[in-house]
Amino acid sequence: MSLHKAPDHTTLYRFLRRLDERALVAALNETIQRLPKPCHRDQEKSAATVAVDATGLAPGVASTFYIRRTQNRGGEPMLWHRWLKWLVVVDTDRQMVLAQEACSGPYNGSAMLRPLVDATHLVTPIGMVLADAEFDSEQNHRHVRERLAATSVIPAKRGKATWQVQGYRARMRVAFPNRLYRQRALVESVFSAVKRKLSARAPGRSLEMQRMQALLLGLAYNLYRLKPCPI
Repeated sequence: MSLHKAPDHTTLYRFLRRLDERALVAALNETIQRLPKPCHRDQEKSAATVAVDATGLAPGVASTFYIRRTQNRGGEPMLWHRWLKWLVVVDTDRQMVLAQEACSGPYNGSAMLRPLVDATHLVTPIGMVLADAEFDSEQNHRHVRERLAATSVIPAKRGKATWQVQGYRARMRVAFPNRLYRQRALVESVFSAVKRKLSARAPGRSLEMQRMQALLLGLAYNLYRLKPCPI
């Protein structure tokens, strides 16, 4: 159905104000339930390998290209003291967002790994969790391994090399599984696709609006990915 006239410029804003975050979570979970079957037999697994990571979204409407051009011409640098930090859990096999959260950055997201993987575990079983050094903590390892019965691969880089680490972090330092950890880079491909095809900004005037825009990015990306495998 075609539009007879352009909608009011506040239509999207009013929609975001009325949108319930629980509805976005339910919609994201529905896209996960509609995941296409693996294109290859060797991708069929009882538990998913997931990668947890975060990226920043610009809080303004100015493009990154414009900011760089301004700086290159000797203009005043446009520095952002705050931005939106978007955290996601991605299925490394199917390149789908399984859970997401957003907050004001800079922010240490280590404690957010546990609720994110818990939310993921409610919709799909987890076999392995891959995360970078931002999420390095003994508590995160114990949560993944002892509560979710999954494998955690997180480099133990926090603290000095001379510190005596214990538990799972000590195992990471002694024998880090580099081959398994390489799969974590696939989450960067998801961030790249989102920013190239959808948006790299969350220009809401309030943190609430920015968070809703980030969560909509994850949902829109999953809808984009819901397509049959090529023959």
